[in-house]
Amino acid sequence: MVAKFKKLLTDNGAEILNEETWGLKKMAYAIQKKSTGFYCLLEFKAEPTIVKILETGFHRDEKVIRNITVKLDKYAAQYAEKRRNKFAKKEEA
Repeated sequence: MVAKFKKLLTDNGAEILNEETWGLKKMAYAIQKKSTGFYCLLEFKAEPTIVKILETGFHRDEKVIRNITVKLDKYAAQYAEKRRNKFAKKEEA
């Protein structure tokens, strides 16, 4: 599923900055009688029109129960870059 949406982004000209697979986690409350879900974080840089295409893809796919798309302000973007660099250093070691 993640590969499908990554391909959708890259095919439409988006640049994927970071991908984190958080794995199977317990949800705060049951949704459609499901209590666990697979969580993934994708950070990407793209034109605003691509977000609409991505969200349409999320809504059409039955396997996606919930999603959230957020635009980072300059401070959040700086924090995300520091966080990526910190995790990159840990993976190298």
